[in-house]
Amino acid sequence: MGSNDGDDNERPMHRVTFTRPFAMAKTEITQKQWKVLMGSNPSRFFNCGPECPVEQVSWNDVQAFIQKLNTKTGKQYRLPSEAEWEYAARAGSTAAYPWGSKASHEYANYGDDECCFGLVQGRDKWLNTAPVGSFPANSFGLYDMIGNVWEWVEDGYHDSYAGAPNDGNNWPGNGSNHVVRGGSWNFDPQFIRVATRSRFDPSTRMGSIGFRLVRVLP
Repeated sequence: MGSNDGDDNERPMHRVTFTRPFAMAKTEITQKQWKVLMGSNPSRFFNCGPECPVEQVSWNDVQAFIQKLNTKTGKQYRLPSEAEWEYAARAGSTAAYPWGSKASHEYANYGDDECCFGLVQGRDKWLNTAPVGSFPANSFGLYDMIGNVWEWVEDGYHDSYAGAPNDGNNWPGNGSNHVVRGGSWNFDPQFIRVATRSRFDPSTRMGSIGFRLVRVLP
């Protein structure tokens, strides 16, 4: 996990051994899924219909969604830990991107070379969000782990991985910020590297932030 070649907050690279199994959602939560459960759609972008990822949802909003989903289904869903997210996004790769060493609009929906603008190029036909599953799945069968929308994870933010847990569990932060991963439709290639981390206050709502869930397994 992490990178010794990127920003300081990606260091040190370290080994994680998961102590509990989990199931990762194949796609980001869609606007349709959010509306069915919550009764409304907070999103900014509707260009690709109900299969667009839901966005403009804060970390706090997501916790309310999870609580309602768990009550309705009787199952245990939650946000992934940051370690679970990176493991799932890498899908066995150690390269800068899950597909290789260079960014490519054939594999992900992201912006131009200067933040923060969308770009239409190659397979990426959407100026902002794309319908989930529009790009090839990674080696684990997961879609849009990179690009489309930043994804909230459970962890609080730390300036580095010094002292990070090595068991894959959530790492609570020292402050109020929570981590987002994966980059988005309006961020440049540097920000969609698999090791890239960013953070926002848990009340932040943006048209470039969504989420996916994991389900706790026995």
